[in-house]
Amino acid sequence: MSDLVSAVALPTNLLTATAQPPSPQDLAKRADIRKTAQEFEASFLSVMLQEMFDEVEVGAPFGGGQGEQMFKSFLSDAMAKQMAKAGGVGLSDTVAKEMLKLQGLEE
Repeated sequence: MSDLVSAVALPTNLLTATAQPPSPQDLAKRADIRKTAQEFEASFLSVMLQEMFDEVEVGAPFGGGQGEQMFKSFLSDAMAKQMAKAGGVGLSDTVAKEMLKLQGLEE
C-alpha cells in the first residue's frame, strides 16, 4: 500500500512551492491598466450616447436652443463615466485582459 501511495504522491517541490506575491510595480501597472481600460470604455459609451441623443428632440419649455446643444456632450460624458464605473457593458474587462497579455502579465 505504501508503494502505491508513493507512486501517486506528487514530487515534494510541487507541494512546497508557493506563489510569489506580486511586486508593488506589478500592482501599480495592473491598476493603471484597469483605469485605462475603464476610461476607454467610458469614451466608447460617450460616443454611443452622443449618437443616440443626436436625434432626440426636446420640446419647450424644457429644451432646445444653443444651451442644450452646448451641454449635451457634457451630459453624455458624465453618463458614460458613471456607466463605466458601475460595470459598463463589459468592454473594459476585455480590454484590460488584452492589455495585460501585451505587457506579459497573467490575469
